[in-house]
Amino acid sequence: MEKATQTFQERPFSIKLFPPSQRTRLMLVERMTKNLSTPSLFSRKYGLLSKEEAEENAKRIEDAAFAAASDHYEKEPDGDGSSAVQLYAKESSKLLLEVLKKGPMPKEDGEVVDPVPRSTVFDISGGRRAFIEAEEAEELLRPLKEGGNLYTKICFSNRSFSVDAARVAEPILVSVRDQLTDVDLSDFIAGRPEAEALEVMEIFSLALEGCVLKYLNLSDNALGEKGVRAFGALLKSQRSLEELYLINNGISEEAARAVCEFLPSTEKLRVLHFHNNMTGDEGAIAISEVVKLSASLEDFRCSSTRVGSKGGVALAQALGTCSILKKLDLRDNMFGVLSGIALSKSLSRHASLTEVYLSYLNLEDEGTIALANALKEFAPSLEVLDMAGNDITVGAASALSECIATKQFLVKLNLSENELKDEGTILISKALQEGHAQLKEVDMSSNSIRRVGARLLALAVVDKPSFALLNINGNYISDEGIDEVKEILKGGKNSLDVLGLLDDNDPEGEDDDDKSEADEDDGELDLKLEHLKVDQEE
Repeated sequence: MEKATQTFQERPFSIKLFPPSQRTRLMLVERMTKNLSTPSLFSRKYGLLSKEEAEENAKRIEDAAFAAASDHYEKEPDGDGSSAVQLYAKESSKLLLEVLKKGPMPKEDGEVVDPVPRSTVFDISGGRRAFIEAEEAEELLRPLKEGGNLYTKICFSNRSFSVDAARVAEPILVSVRDQLTDVDLSDFIAGRPEAEALEVMEIFSLALEGCVLKYLNLSDNALGEKGVRAFGALLKSQRSLEELYLINNGISEEAARAVCEFLPSTEKLRVLHFHNNMTGDEGAIAISEVVKLSASLEDFRCSSTRVGSKGGVALAQALGTCSILKKLDLRDNMFGVLSGIALSKSLSRHASLTEVYLSYLNLEDEGTIALANALKEFAPSLEVLDMAGNDITVGAASALSECIATKQFLVKLNLSENELKDEGTILISKALQEGHAQLKEVDMSSNSIRRVGARLLALAVVDKPSFALLNINGNYISDEGIDEVKEILKGGKNSLDVLGLLDDNDPEGEDDDDKSEADEDDGELDLKLEHLKVDQEE
């Protein structure tokens, strides 16, 4: 196993408003308890709750509000979480008012009717990252010990458990494991020595063994092979898993084989994320065996995993069995042309694809053409196409443009850091000019584009009703060309707001030979513009 994890000082912090700290959540419960049990206009009209009933309702209100805000933040993350905090406060106020109006709940046969649905989410990940010892674990996990709790989802992320804290958690987890469906143990041993980290993982693994999970997240724990084996009992017992996250785990070839060894069934697996590991070719071959047996896979991520051509071909072939795949992310590997061609053959079976991330794979023109031709015939609902940094030249532009022209649901197109130049950019612009009403973002930065290409891109996107960002930074667009682009975009629905930064654009960045060639080509390229259907009048 790699060294357990980085120390807290080595990890960067960012200010986030959501999720709130455990202390903040407890303070809110105390405040609502006081509001519910203190005489007021509502209590005179509807009745006063006892301290015990007020506290119970306050806890349930906070749980329900936190669950709603967490769900909102997961679906629509906004950086600092400000919108989730607003929803958290609004939901708390609404539910508090409902309880106040209902007043004390009548008892029937000794039971109290719940005015607020009890939360199914238990989450201690809020606040600053911290070490957890036994005493604090006892306090934090107290709600899980309450009889009749309805928790089905637990998140222990962002807290680093000691062995003693894990021992406290062990019987509590055993008591609720039969009701759990979602378990998030990401980043829960940070800063612990390897031996202690492994023991903590084994304790949690044995405590949760046999629970029937749909969701399991073990990311950010520097597992390595030893770590995967420490979680062996838990992994071996999972036969209904739908989502598995192994991100940033230091998973090598041996660790990947261990994952393959321990997963008894992946028939129901819909999401498999395997990002930022040191898997390599042999590890990718092992993971491909998991993929091959995952016929229900809809979302596969194997990015930044040091996979070369051999492993890329194996993964590509395995993906051929995943006929309902919707999202594919293979960014930042060393696949090469052969892997691109192999992948193109598999993608011809994937009619449901909506997002394809294939940037920085060394595809070159040959691999790009093969993939573009495959996607052109299939994936009619494609929304995201990302092929940045693949050494794509004008030689592949025709195939790319034909593919793009058929993708009328396209929302985002990223072809940055290639060598499409003006001639290739003209073809891409032509593909985008008709339809594409949902298009929001086009990134053609760092493509050696000059005035003509930039102008055509602006004309192609200016009237798209949802368009939000045109990135043409890092090119060789003259000052006159920039002025033309701005003038064109002024007439659009979103005006200049859609134009990205131009701080890396270099109007004089080409050498003398390129400039001479550019001067000669501008006239020829302008002639080609006449064949485009976009309105070039400014």
